[in-house]
Amino acid sequence: MSPLSAPPPSISAETHALRIAQAQKELALKGYAALVVNAGDSLRYFTGLPWSATERLVALVIPAVGSARMVCPRFELGSLVESAKLQLDTLLWEEDESPFLHAVKDLPDDCAVALDRDISLRSAEGFRLARPGIRFNADPGIVDHMRACKTSQEIALIQHAMNITIRVIQEAWTALRPGMRASEVIRLIDERHRAYGADNGSWFCAVQFGHATAFPHGIPGDQELQESDLVLIDTGCCINGYHSDITRTFAFGTPDPEHERIWNIEKQAQLAAFAAAQPGIPCEAVDQAARTVLESYGLGPDYKLPGLPHRTGHGIGLSIHEFPYVVRGNNAPLETGNCCSNEPMIVVPSRFGIRLEDHFYITPEGPRWFTEPAHTITQPFA
Repeated sequence: MSPLSAPPPSISAETHALRIAQAQKELALKGYAALVVNAGDSLRYFTGLPWSATERLVALVIPAVGSARMVCPRFELGSLVESAKLQLDTLLWEEDESPFLHAVKDLPDDCAVALDRDISLRSAEGFRLARPGIRFNADPGIVDHMRACKTSQEIALIQHAMNITIRVIQEAWTALRPGMRASEVIRLIDERHRAYGADNGSWFCAVQFGHATAFPHGIPGDQELQESDLVLIDTGCCINGYHSDITRTFAFGTPDPEHERIWNIEKQAQLAAFAAAQPGIPCEAVDQAARTVLESYGLGPDYKLPGLPHRTGHGIGLSIHEFPYVVRGNNAPLETGNCCSNEPMIVVPSRFGIRLEDHFYITPEGPRWFTEPAHTITQPFA
């Protein structure tokens, strides 16, 4: 196998500043005085700060006019300075003070403030109690839309993560032996992700043998690989916070004819969804394209089994599942820069399941694969 390329550069401080400026334009257009972004993936999007949410409020307040500022416990200031890529004004609070009042103390009454949709109910109530004169509303899609339209730099980071994971799954496939435990394969995959420079090894890893493949997210226990088992490997990693997420299902040994038949239908459905994923096409139309293939073979309809029990895909980026979702009812049109999974899994209850998962990104000319789809049930890689 050819060597992997060097990882792309991480997101720069200048890019984070431009994102904040873009959010400010959106706030002004929608009539909001400010946006509060909770700790988590969206905070990392705007600042580069890789902190998860806890019971202590850490948030970015982006005003429609003026300088953005970080709300942070005073005792975390040193860590904030060392971790954030972007230098921002700070609003520091002590343990016996209200962080919510600090966050919005400079905003006038009778204004509207957008709250990050991932903010906790406790924090949302804290804001409302601290400033009852302000109208706090859920973010009307400003952050979701910005994060969904990836730049070429973001796509390059996702591509590198995908390149690593497809290589790791291929190495795991060649290492399989009768009697191996799923846990052994999971450890191998984590080790290989680390060897290729992924952030903290595998972000997640599911390895399922035999009838366990009939459960989309697996079952308890540590299965032992047997000859002629179906094998499902679903794993991913992060590069500078940006995710990969790939699934391969293949036969270990001689495939059962019914396994092979369903595998081929799965691939046909995946390719139909890809062909439908054109700029301006509603997300739900991509989901329906996959289901139409399944229904032509007597599978489904809708979420009925045997068939596809869940959406066809999800967005990917700083979160492994994010907007846009490729599912019925989402009539949002696909836009340039959208990055989505394509995984119309077929489940035959209590027997087996087939999931092939690759991701695509939208260009003005149409969809492009991050990874080449699987080839056959016995030769999943070129």
